[in-house]
Amino acid sequence: MRSPTKSPTRRRLWTALFAALLMVLGLTSTSATARPDNTGISADQTLNWTADNDITKYKSAPTTAVAGKTTIVFENSEATGNTTGMPHTLTFDVSDPEYNNDVKLNLLANPYDAQGGKQTAEVTLTPGRYRYHCTIPGHESMQGILVVTEGGGEDTTAPEVSAKVEGTTNSDGAYVGSAAVAVTATDAGSGVDRIEYAVGADGAWQPYTAPVVVDQVGTHKIRYRASDKAGNVAAEKAADFTVVAPPTDDKTPPETSATVSGEKNDQGQYVSMATVTVTASDTGSGVNKIEYAVGDGAWTTYAAPVMVHETGTHKVRYRATDKAGNQAAEKSVEFTVVTPPVQDKTPPETSAKVDGDKDSDGAYLGRAKVTVTATDADSGVAKVEYSLDGGPYLAYEAPVVVDRVGRHTVAYRASDKAGNTAGAKTVSFTVSEGGGVPAPNCPEFDERLTVIVGTVDTGIPNRVTNNRCRINELIEDEKEWTSHALFLKHVKGVTDKLLKTGEIDQREYNKINRAAKQSGIGKPGQTDGYRKLFDGTQASLNKWEQVGGGKFGLNADGTITSSTTVQGMGMLWFPERKYGDFSLKLQWRDDAPGNGNTNSGVFVRFPQVHDHPEESRPEWVAIKYGHEIQVHDRPDGDMYKTASIYGFDRVGLAGAGVTPKGTWNDYEIRVVDQHYSVYRNGVLLNEFDNTGGQEFVPARSDDPGTDGRRFASGYVGLQVHGVTDVVSYRDIRIKEL
Repeated sequence: MRSPTKSPTRRRLWTALFAALLMVLGLTSTSATARPDNTGISADQTLNWTADNDITKYKSAPTTAVAGKTTIVFENSEATGNTTGMPHTLTFDVSDPEYNNDVKLNLLANPYDAQGGKQTAEVTLTPGRYRYHCTIPGHESMQGILVVTEGGGEDTTAPEVSAKVEGTTNSDGAYVGSAAVAVTATDAGSGVDRIEYAVGADGAWQPYTAPVVVDQVGTHKIRYRASDKAGNVAAEKAADFTVVAPPTDDKTPPETSATVSGEKNDQGQYVSMATVTVTASDTGSGVNKIEYAVGDGAWTTYAAPVMVHETGTHKVRYRATDKAGNQAAEKSVEFTVVTPPVQDKTPPETSAKVDGDKDSDGAYLGRAKVTVTATDADSGVAKVEYSLDGGPYLAYEAPVVVDRVGRHTVAYRASDKAGNTAGAKTVSFTVSEGGGVPAPNCPEFDERLTVIVGTVDTGIPNRVTNNRCRINELIEDEKEWTSHALFLKHVKGVTDKLLKTGEIDQREYNKINRAAKQSGIGKPGQTDGYRKLFDGTQASLNKWEQVGGGKFGLNADGTITSSTTVQGMGMLWFPERKYGDFSLKLQWRDDAPGNGNTNSGVFVRFPQVHDHPEESRPEWVAIKYGHEIQVHDRPDGDMYKTASIYGFDRVGLAGAGVTPKGTWNDYEIRVVDQHYSVYRNGVLLNEFDNTGGQEFVPARSDDPGTDGRRFASGYVGLQVHGVTDVVSYRDIRIKEL
């Protein structure tokens, strides 16, 4: 590790960062007038503070000053001995009423600041005491006192202090019942600043504000002293006296009792600490003193509850004496203190495994079995729960078998006996037809994550219901409804059944029916049957996912454009739903820089990209298993031009034509069974039947080509080819045929 003296650059950076932190925290402001030096300042006196490498005290600091206009110089530099680059602050404390608080000074001196570590401020000091301190990162504050006296001479004389004990005395001079000690002090110089007193030979000093009343029977000592505003402290003095009980015929000792309190464990033992509270009462002369002793220890005056922290079995003895001298018999309480158990703050560890036979695309044939495990090395696992496709969490008792064809997500979590709950994890997978349980006879096929009625997203999970159909599929919002009222009646009937069986709650019931009203489905001219996949909003774009390289960004006009800075080829795809037969409409624009033309494309009918762990780049799943409808008006480069089915069916520029750069093009891709039709600006440019025998140029050596593995349904996506192949898209919508 390099020494700070050998790394001034690092040191300057560190101190600059620290200075910035202090500014954020408000530690560099000052109501004094700060200057880089004292040139031109006219003041009655100059006070100098200096700092070096010592982190416990200043190298030098004044202790006294006279009232009036003062120049304060604070230097922390190599010249004063600071070779570490550590910044120091000089701050006058204005929070304690015992000290003067009329000077708000806060100076940061950094050896490498613009002033070379020398900061100056002009202030006006008044008689009294100022407390100052220095804050250094990672260290305690060092403190000091500056005593300011009136001008015209230094006060070096301590106050005169005396005490008078008052009360009724007997013939022996003892005070009967109680005594009051009154302390007075005078100072002809700077004036008395404070008076203090202490009880007994070793009691703590306390501010004196009123005569000290002592009513405990016995011999007493009250110590006292005084300080003036110049900081002179008078020598300690003491008043000794005795208090006796008034004459009485009290022969009865006090009544005593004790209670033990604290947190207990199941065995009645006190965890970490036990507190013993002793009480005593006396109806005769009154309680004079309570004492206690721990174990065989010496008797100690009881002044506050006794806290016992040491582990083990304990006995606390106690007794009391009244003012007539009657002493109660000794009593005791016994208890055990144990160390607290190690608190379990760690939630269980959870994992899930999906088993089943897979097809060549990574989907599970017919069914998948999800096994959830949880372990907890501390308090132990209390419960494990799972949720299927956004449904309510259920108790996990056996592996979850999912036999519904389509994409599924199982969320799982576990809690331990200490109440810690692990964050939910998820595992996603696809189930395909494979001779297992037949697919349910659902009105529609809709695997979107949430319940969406028309274009209104309710946010409610599109969970699988008891009849194995999803909620969206039961609503049938894609059906051609002859009236809005008929559609609303249908939705109400569906949700009535779901509410009755507990598959949705009342809140979800209300939201779905409200969304049906907002959708306008069934109204004349309300919709042409196309569903918006991207409507120009950020919320709409958030439903898409970027994989691979590159990036699409949202523009202010509601379009998306591929990045000119994010490198690589990738794909923006819509993971919420697969489509079989469809008409996909969108608009694209060639925005390639310079004289070049862009290269992009629209992917259709590809499988779930994350179900193929063998693919290091998920965008290649669309290339291998789907079809790319080419967007490419460039005369050179790739042989597949706009409207080509990439790798299968070529269209040249002679057939497709070229539209001027910067022009929006309407694109429609119609897919029915395995027949593809591609239209640009209303003109049919290409038709293709995926029945084998066509030209095939594989994108990779392991591309399956035309061997029957192109799918009858799948997802849609947009290709980003590179930073020079700039393309924009907008108004992306789809209708199932």
